[in-house]
Amino acid sequence: MRVIDVEGYLRRLGLLHDGPPSVEGLFLLQQTHVERVAYENLAIWLDQPTTVDPMESAARIVGGRGGYCFHLNGALWALLTALGYQVTRHFGSVQGTPESPAGSVGNHLVLTVAGLPTGDNPTGEWLVDAGLGDAIHEPIPLIAGTYRQGPFEYGLRPSEAEPGGWRFDHDPRGSFYGMDLRPGPVGMDAFDSMHKHLSTSPDSSFVRTSAIQRRDAHGVDALTGLVLRRFGHGDTTTVLDREEDFAEALADVFGLTLTWEERAQLWPRLWTAHEKWLTTKTS
Repeated sequence: MRVIDVEGYLRRLGLLHDGPPSVEGLFLLQQTHVERVAYENLAIWLDQPTTVDPMESAARIVGGRGGYCFHLNGALWALLTALGYQVTRHFGSVQGTPESPAGSVGNHLVLTVAGLPTGDNPTGEWLVDAGLGDAIHEPIPLIAGTYRQGPFEYGLRPSEAEPGGWRFDHDPRGSFYGMDLRPGPVGMDAFDSMHKHLSTSPDSSFVRTSAIQRRDAHGVDALTGLVLRRFGHGDTTTVLDREEDFAEALADVFGLTLTWEERAQLWPRLWTAHEKWLTTKTS
């Protein structure tokens, strides 16, 4: 495996590596990752092609950007591996609505970590995911049950769509319905075609709508187009109809800073999409 900038990555997360793999360390890595590295698809809106290569994704994160699941969990896999964790990549499928099919889509990269037993998790296996946007804030034991994290409640159970795998049921307030995890390891090439679809197809929600999300212990910040929403404990919605307000929210809420050239390219596209959305909303 090629070497990633472990020290730079940990600095981005505000962490120091001061020991061998541990449950406490794993929780800190998951929590700080979702708090400090935004789930975002702005590269698509900025005509900046990306791949699913974990080394490329890790370098983007060290450089101050985020990404979606293939980038975030791909990079986190590389970091965890470099730190000595027993981490496995899995083929996953996010189910957007109850009506959409479950499983077999491959629109999500999932991670599990083994070898870290606790009294509540004697198997030592954990669901670890920094790429679900508005979902988990900390690892979940790979044990069927209901798990409360801050204001949200999640479920984990055997998957009906992926035999031998797991089903994650999102909180009803979340942006998707659930996710199925296929057992067994996969390489990143398993996600090449879906990444191409998500980043280039006119049918892709990422091509149609810009999306940025950040999870913390108390709730979620979500910027869809120019609509900023905070939900969890309380719910507020703000329309960022000035470029300055949008740039300020990117930096202050999501830790993302664009160059002047990127802002000049992105803002007109977002404003045009926002006006189109307003037309469909009022028609």
